[in-house]
Amino acid sequence: MRRLFYLDPYEYAHRYLRRFAILALLLAPVAMAQPAAAQPATHPLAGLDAYVEAAMAAWEIPGFALAVVQGDSILYARGYGTTERGQGTPVDANTLFAIASTSKAFTTAALAMLVDEGRLNWDDKVTDHLPGFALSDPWVTRELTVRDLVTHRVGVARFDNLWIASPFSRAEILERARHLPQVEGFRSSYGYNNILYIVAGELVAALTGRSWDDVIEERIFQPLGMTRSSSRNAVVETRAGVAEPHTWVNEEVRTIPRRNYDAIGGAGAIWSSAAEMAQWMRLHLNNGQFNGTLLLSPAQMAEMQRPVTVMPIDSTARRLHPTNHFTAYALGWRVQDLQGRRLVHHSGSINYTRTHLVMVPEEGIGVVAMANLSSSNLQLAVTHWILDVLQGRTPQDWSALYLELDARSAGASARAAETLAAARISDALPALPLSSYTGQFEDALFGQVRVTEEEGGLVLYYSPDYIADLEPWHQDVFRATWRRPGAGATFVTFHIDTRGRVRSAVLDGFATFTR
Repeated sequence: MRRLFYLDPYEYAHRYLRRFAILALLLAPVAMAQPAAAQPATHPLAGLDAYVEAAMAAWEIPGFALAVVQGDSILYARGYGTTERGQGTPVDANTLFAIASTSKAFTTAALAMLVDEGRLNWDDKVTDHLPGFALSDPWVTRELTVRDLVTHRVGVARFDNLWIASPFSRAEILERARHLPQVEGFRSSYGYNNILYIVAGELVAALTGRSWDDVIEERIFQPLGMTRSSSRNAVVETRAGVAEPHTWVNEEVRTIPRRNYDAIGGAGAIWSSAAEMAQWMRLHLNNGQFNGTLLLSPAQMAEMQRPVTVMPIDSTARRLHPTNHFTAYALGWRVQDLQGRRLVHHSGSINYTRTHLVMVPEEGIGVVAMANLSSSNLQLAVTHWILDVLQGRTPQDWSALYLELDARSAGASARAAETLAAARISDALPALPLSSYTGQFEDALFGQVRVTEEEGGLVLYYSPDYIADLEPWHQDVFRATWRRPGAGATFVTFHIDTRGRVRSAVLDGFATFTR
């Protein structure tokens, strides 16, 4: 789930220089490290603990957890570090992490159960089951199927800030989806969209008469023994052993207050642990059976993993994974080939936490890795390291490779920041007194923003968690720095009519709000 806010590239550049210094000291000496004391030398993953711990130091990750399944057995499940940087409790296999977009496969599994029961078909029209639902294009609304909802091919704008920053409930997001602009041709290309997965979760609720949360708990969590997992923020707040979110603020890793993202529902609301996600992988690796009980038919298991929407392979992915010839989105899963095998996987990021889950069905291998630092790609690195070992290859130092990629990205961001700063028009003050920019502005999709004058400056209010201080940039453009730690900054451009009145405010990453 990508961020839509502007972040300071200089902060990232300094951060990655420091990471490489740590990497040189910690990671190189243990390349293909010696087995940790807790692991017998004969263990298939001997050396994993030392590798993870050194890489965690290089990435400056507070807490990390992973589980490995092979066949119907849990080969490995443990945690590293602490739930909170410098304090908290040790992370273990039962520590809860936000699993973010890996929640999507739970939503499609719930839908698949309804297909098994004859209550739904994947190619049913969405409006047959949600008659009040609409998108901006009437023809797309009429033709939209359940399969379209969950395969990222509808072509409407992504607009993640509708669930990230807004005060809206799931029901309000569904109602406002009719204002999502159609930016690509319907079914013409891949376009990731969390909002349509929120709709898919509410479709589960409409068909069952139960909330999406209840269905996931009763039909998936309970049969799999996932007793600590939950999609409800209020429940997570009562649990012990929860990984706290972290991100980079002023060149240091800081704990960030956990935020309620219940509104994202079927797109990414679940919290779970490495141990309990191992049970979820066992279900998939055993073709819908769990401990002798069939929860999903083999036909629906195959349907969920069948490629639907072709995804482009970028140059970086081709360089890292030259044996990857295709990538596609299925029903809640990404599928691709790698090293001559089919991979079924998904990643996700929410609440400053990142999760990656990958399975190799033909070999019965499953790996889930979680990190409570927003910018980490260590979870990707560790899963590839484990696949190398279990598939008989000499493992690469994937952590170093991903760190190098992040450093290149940081350098590009720093150069972009320099270009942006150079383009700023010096001494070009706003055209009007600050009081002229105040007032209430509205957009059909995002709702209202309010601009006030306080202590000689402007403040923008969108939702309780998203309040920004506006600093004049040049002319009628203001830089908006969000007060929420880690949320970064964006820009607001005010438009003035021929009579000298402010008529609209363009908030980057959101929309044009008008008076």
